[in-house]
Amino acid sequence: MGDVDAVDQELEGEENLVAAAKHLVRALGSNKNLTSNMKKVLADLGSQLSTMATIRDDKAEEVSEIEEQLNIFQEKIMSGEADQSMIWHSVPNESSGYLDAVDEIRKLIERLDSLCLNKNGHEKELLRRAHDVLQMAMGRLEEEFRHMLVQNRQPFEPEHMSFRSSEEDIMDESFSYGDDSFEESLQRDSLSRTSEEIIIDLVDPDVIPDLRGIANLMFLSNYDHECCQAYVIARKDALDECLFILEMEKLSIEDVLKMEWGNLNSKIKRWVWATKIFVRIYLASEKLLCEQIFGEFGPVNAACFVEASKASMLQLLNFGEAVSIGPHKPEKLFCILDMYEVLADLLPDIDALYADNVGSPIRIEYHEVLRRLGDSVRVTFMEFENAIASYTTSSPFAGGGIHHLTKYVMNYIRTLTDYSETLNFLLKNHDKEEICSLSADENPAKEVENLNRSSSCNFSPMALCYRSITSILESKLQDKSKMFKDVSLQHLFLMNNIHYMAQKVKSSELRVIFGDNWIRKHNGKFQQHAMEYQRATWSSILALLKDDGNSNSSSVSKTQLKERFRRFYAAFEEVYKTQTAWLIPNIQLREDLRISTSQKVIHAYRTFESRHKNHISDKHIKYSADDLQNYLLDFFEGSSKSLHNPHRR
Repeated sequence: MGDVDAVDQELEGEENLVAAAKHLVRALGSNKNLTSNMKKVLADLGSQLSTMATIRDDKAEEVSEIEEQLNIFQEKIMSGEADQSMIWHSVPNESSGYLDAVDEIRKLIERLDSLCLNKNGHEKELLRRAHDVLQMAMGRLEEEFRHMLVQNRQPFEPEHMSFRSSEEDIMDESFSYGDDSFEESLQRDSLSRTSEEIIIDLVDPDVIPDLRGIANLMFLSNYDHECCQAYVIARKDALDECLFILEMEKLSIEDVLKMEWGNLNSKIKRWVWATKIFVRIYLASEKLLCEQIFGEFGPVNAACFVEASKASMLQLLNFGEAVSIGPHKPEKLFCILDMYEVLADLLPDIDALYADNVGSPIRIEYHEVLRRLGDSVRVTFMEFENAIASYTTSSPFAGGGIHHLTKYVMNYIRTLTDYSETLNFLLKNHDKEEICSLSADENPAKEVENLNRSSSCNFSPMALCYRSITSILESKLQDKSKMFKDVSLQHLFLMNNIHYMAQKVKSSELRVIFGDNWIRKHNGKFQQHAMEYQRATWSSILALLKDDGNSNSSSVSKTQLKERFRRFYAAFEEVYKTQTAWLIPNIQLREDLRISTSQKVIHAYRTFESRHKNHISDKHIKYSADDLQNYLLDFFEGSSKSLHNPHRR
């Protein structure tokens, strides 16, 4: 009551002061000695005093009206505060009524602010009350805003977006050269590089108008910071949950660097899959949600989106950075290329999503991680080449078949053709000698020197590197062939491996990269080794079937004939025992060499036998020509047999 009395006394004092001033003016005006000018001044003063009295009366009336309205709206807001349930879960009219009441409070504050208020007047007290009520209402609206964002969040279900866990396809961490199954382990995971952008509802569309209405009122009431903060907190949690659903763990760079390759490989493949979904679908939808709620507020819209998504994006980028600085082992190249390509593919999306200045830190970090992954691709590619050049073994490759190194290298570069465009882009700005780093010792044929001289052929950077790599491989194969003591096996080994190389190029996308000239050259190489094999194996044996230029069979004694047949059979049996254990994996190549060998050996044997069969007893003819021809079919099967074994076939 004391405050009310003080206000009444203040108003009464103002009225008395104005009344006294009017009385003084009237008293002075009745003075007959005043000049006309003085009377005019007194008249103007009286008029002003009357106006002041009128204004004061109008102002008092307006303040009284404001107070009455404030009481009504305050009661409405306080009744809402008393109810602990969420307003927007109640009757729809209640929420709209609450918003209207808060908006009216805001307008009352504007009216009070527009009045010329006394510092300690009744109006100031009303203004303080109005601000307190508005602050209470804003706290409630902030809570309702956050609650609506959380409770009306739409479930994110990426099940329809397939991800094939490839843990079973993991390569060994070492530079392994396994069996034929290793070829399948290098096959690239299927990943659409141009998946269609899909916009989904992250929040129930029915509540968007309510969210926008709350945001508008909070912004008008200068509570924009609180509104944005509520949005960022709610949506940041939603984005974190999205990454959790996509099974993207929060890993530090140290965690990634310590990870075993098998586990890391699986996580990289999931990262590639999840990053595309997160950016193309979830972030694009998040951007739209921000625009639906804050679109009228210009830069605030972008700022809210950036703040909400920043932590999640940096989590993804930190993983990419960790992989880029890890050990550059050859088996990692495919995964790093997948990471680079998905980031390069999403680059326009990121530049559009974070186009504003507020998003520039994320754009810059994204470009930096992309650059680092590109550098990692180049270094890892060179490590692959170095690994081939430095590969050593202390024992010959059993059976002379296709070496694991040959399979590894050819399947490795064949799989890399899926990334031709990316590799050519990343390699084109680097020195050819740096990328194709063969030395003269590693490449006796000086293939690189020939490539450098043939720059007019316009080989792509990738083609130059591939030719360099296969040249290193051939050099290594030459070294490995020398581990065989048998010269025939040396040539068989080189024939097998060079034929494998030529077939891999001819039957795949490698043909475009290497060209037909390379294929013809290597076809000639393996055919030459086939001829050298035949010469080394059969020349001395077939020499036993020659008549030393003398066509007269009678000049050859029976003893000599028997000895020559005996020595031929012994030599054939030894070759049979040895070369049935040798291996030619390619069926067509195996048949071709058998036919070619049969034509030479069987023809020579038939001729020799027919010439001398009348001069020697049949008991000294151990095998017929047909027998020998059938025995040649056992060659190169990889399983040693003996003609002294009656169950050899």
